[in-house]
Amino acid sequence: MGGARVSIFAAVFARSADDWSGIEIDLSDVGGIDDVVDLMRDVVSARDTVAAEGTMILMVEADDEWFGIVRVDDHANPQVFVSDTRVVDGYPIAAVLLETDGQLEEAEDPEDAEGTGQTPYPDPAGDSTLLDDLGTPEEDLVALTLREGVLPADALAAVADRAGFADSFDALRI
Repeated sequence: MGGARVSIFAAVFARSADDWSGIEIDLSDVGGIDDVVDLMRDVVSARDTVAAEGTMILMVEADDEWFGIVRVDDHANPQVFVSDTRVVDGYPIAAVLLETDGQLEEAEDPEDAEGTGQTPYPDPAGDSTLLDDLGTPEEDLVALTLREGVLPADALAAVADRAGFADSFDALRI
């Protein structure tokens, strides 16, 4: 990263009653996926204890390079999707999100990619079915990840729109 400041947007969205609400969060102090889930629950529970027991979606976007989504339902294990595993070395939070059962999911070595002179396609990882019931089926999530010209923020905006919390997402992105 060469000392460059990393710009990360992270917000957790929770459904309460008939509506979704969102709050921006700081992931700089998390050390593992359990810390991420605890932070999600703490932030949501501070606003609405009932919502903290339901579905929560964390959306993370960094420097227009990649995005991550974490879904927590009640007390179930988190489901995680990251749009590009190649960013793990440059973004510690990506490594945290990809941690599953104490082991980091294996990311493809960028030097193993075909040497065409162009940026290789992203290498998504995680559970691409995590939003199937919220309007973004697996094939659509993967397509948003791989479609040329779609920025990570655009992909997250599409996911938020399909899930029904686009207004809340847009308000936090301003």
